Amino acid sequence: MSDSKEVVKGGEGMERHLGLSTAIALGVGTTIGSGIFTSVGAVAGAAGTPLLTILAFLIGGLIMIPQNLIYAEYSTAYSEDGGQFVYFREAGWPFMAMFFVWSCWWASDPVGIAIMGLTVANYLAFFTGWSSVTVSVVACLLIIFFTWLHMCHKHAGAKWQNFITAFKVVPFLLLVLAGLFFINGGNLEAAPVSSSAAAHGGLLSAMIAGIAATTWSYDGMQTCVTMGGEVKNPKKNMPIALIGTVFVVTLLYVLLSVSAVGLVDIDTLAASDAPVAEAFSHIPGIGSQAGNIAAILAVIVVTGSLSSLIMFQARGEMKAAQEGYWWRSWGKIDPKYDSPVISMLWQSGFALVLVWATSIQDLVAIFTFICLLRNALLFCAWFPLQKKNNYHPTFKAPGGPVMAILAIVPSLILMVGELSGIISGEVPLFSFNPISAGILVVISAVPFYLHWKRVNADIIEAAEARRNAEIKEEVAEEAAVQQ
Repeated sequence: MSDSKEVVKGGEGMERHLGLSTAIALGVGTTIGSGIFTSVGAVAGAAGTPLLTILAFLIGGLIMIPQNLIYAEYSTAYSEDGGQFVYFREAGWPFMAMFFVWSCWWASDPVGIAIMGLTVANYLAFFTGWSSVTVSVVACLLIIFFTWLHMCHKHAGAKWQNFITAFKVVPFLLLVLAGLFFINGGNLEAAPVSSSAAAHGGLLSAMIAGIAATTWSYDGMQTCVTMGGEVKNPKKNMPIALIGTVFVVTLLYVLLSVSAVGLVDIDTLAASDAPVAEAFSHIPGIGSQAGNIAAILAVIVVTGSLSSLIMFQARGEMKAAQEGYWWRSWGKIDPKYDSPVISMLWQSGFALVLVWATSIQDLVAIFTFICLLRNALLFCAWFPLQKKNNYHPTFKAPGGPVMAILAIVPSLILMVGELSGIISGEVPLFSFNPISAGILVVISAVPFYLHWKRVNADIIEAAEARRNAEIKEEVAEEAAVQQ
């Protein structure tokens, strides 16, 4: 990761080759992943009753609407690769722009690829009985294959993403609809799970806990903004893709929750390590084959998510490098493949290392707090962006500031939940916990931010000059139109 003095052009980009269907496939394909196979049980246990479980998935999806509406506005104002990095940059918060990419790199991007690769391999091992070493090898091979596909054959990769998303959603939906025909009405009226707040009259607490448990299942809906510079006709397609993703995923999850709590009693569902398989085992004709069907479905679903993560994530580091806030070489776009080869190689290379690490899932949990913090700040950026003379979104979020606040508040509420252990004194501040880990990430980002500001001053200045020239050109064009 040498800071070579070879300057990467601040405006370097790739062709717009992604249609509306691929933009939607990115969001749906990323969001519907391994989390849904376990979160149904977690949500049932937290919410405590069948009705609250269904409402938790419904409200969890509705919460995403304000967030994606704000993303839709951002994406039509700045149709560039890099998504969140660009929005923070334009708001005048360069440290937060760099920090967003920094936290993604250490907390979610390579880690997510590693977890998805291992998840697919583990479900394949359900049929083959592979050893843990073989599972890790297969996970690595999957990561290498999809990296090669999206790095060297990106048009074929986009077509593959469309196919795998449709292929994984359709059978999932058919299985859910089949389950709806065999619902046991008595299960919908079952008593609350004894350990839940609902069992002790705390319906509001149970509702909040249930919604919080859906967080990871709904994560990833804004995926297409990271590839905003490669989406065709972004002014039209980005809002449709972002809003469409919310409704597709929410509909599927609500139907799944209705089917699950109707097929099996709430206590069994909450206690199950494989709640989806447990629920589908109660469909006549499936029975003992439910585990096999769920495993096959999981392989298809998570393979789509793995492919999606590898396809889009490296654009964040690429954009940061092109703007001077990352290692320079990562911003290069290969002229032959028209893709960020170096950024993708580093991302997948780190994921390959993490495949062989232990407790990878814990890494994601550790950074929950900092992810909520950066998301809340990202939606706060809506307010300073309104004053920017180059902020001309063709799509405006209904309600303006009200919608921005509705996007911010859920993250703040969940952040308070993360802080509750610290506030109550149950978790020491200086122990290894999400808060202390988040502080560590922030502190570690500062010296790198200052370093890159110094050694990449030429790139930063060139990027700022380019943007200022673009702003002047836009102002001149508007003046000419008005005359």
